[in-house]
Amino acid sequence: MTHAYIADAVRTPRGRGNDKGSLKSVKPAMLLAQVLRGLAERTSLDTGKVSDAIFGCVTQTADQGSSVGTLALPLAGWSDSVAAVTINRFCASGLSATNFAALQALHGDTLAVGGGVEMMSRVPMGSDQGPLTHDAQLQALAMLPPIGIAADAIATQRGYNRSMVDAYAASSQQRAAAAAARGAAPSMLAVRGADGIELLARDENIRPATTAESLASMQPAFAQWGAKGGADGWDAQLCRRYGIAAINHVHHAGNSPAMADAAAAVLVGSRAALERNGLQARARILGFADTGSDRTLALTGTVDAARLALQRANLQASDIDLYEVNEGFAAMALHFMEEMQVGHDRVNVNGGAIAIGHAMGCTGAALVSGLLDELDRRGSRFGCISICGAAGVASAMVLERLA
Repeated sequence: MTHAYIADAVRTPRGRGNDKGSLKSVKPAMLLAQVLRGLAERTSLDTGKVSDAIFGCVTQTADQGSSVGTLALPLAGWSDSVAAVTINRFCASGLSATNFAALQALHGDTLAVGGGVEMMSRVPMGSDQGPLTHDAQLQALAMLPPIGIAADAIATQRGYNRSMVDAYAASSQQRAAAAAARGAAPSMLAVRGADGIELLARDENIRPATTAESLASMQPAFAQWGAKGGADGWDAQLCRRYGIAAINHVHHAGNSPAMADAAAAVLVGSRAALERNGLQARARILGFADTGSDRTLALTGTVDAARLALQRANLQASDIDLYEVNEGFAAMALHFMEEMQVGHDRVNVNGGAIAIGHAMGCTGAALVSGLLDELDRRGSRFGCISICGAAGVASAMVLERLA
């Protein structure tokens, strides 16, 4: 079987996705350009040998409009011969872009780049005013409830109570804090301002003092929204659709993904292309998947995508040493572990989006470098990344670390 290989993968730290974020002064195209420049420098890459570049970005308006990924290439000093496109597969965009890059590399026996960028401090979620967030009539016709209400429905179906989701969220914070205390990961690139001064070298959303007890005081975020409309509201519709007596609203800001700013890039290629360009492979891509799942619950897609990627890799869930699963609400992570029958000791060992933050179009690509760094640190072999998005879209990738 022919596989694509990962030569290198890099990411920025995740900044706070609000006015207090350390990266807010940096334009999205410039943030992605810093990552692309760093990737080229780390690999001594002749960028003219790269055939295509695919980047994820969800909210493609204002600073992130007009194919922000295309603009980043000349800002990074890359060759004009490199084509680029910016895609939106919702929160799965960055990993899906990397999957597409792998396909391009294999098809053309060449090099390609996948990645993503999202700066939620500058371009807030929903500011493109698309129907997914701004047309209630179409949302109802398509049965696409707000994602937080869907997360509460999953928790209700599965019997995940408030203490369970808060305990998971607290563990994400504690794991992320422990990882940060070890120092910057090898594939994380510090971000600098236009004056060259360092703006951010570590993930800044992490709240080390968080405990399950401190989270218990927070009020559910989606209860009023779900109840609005009575018999025609989202709670009532979900109860009828899934045979639930009542929705137990357990999610709040503390056990939901934090908004973030970040960029990431992954250099992939065929084995021959890496050899021609004097590049060493960090990992082999054994299988990947871009798929759909239950559009209403949406967050269950991580399981569907991971299973398909594992099938294509000819591996079982039990073969995987480490999983990186985007924490799209605590119930989603608990559902993934239960369905895949994998313990928390193998899932998000350095915390996840609840603690670190979720830069929507970037996160999937950023998980590639995070997983590779941890596989290297442990000397482990197999890893799996899975991430879901709105309307049930999901992407996954199975990697083999090469010593």
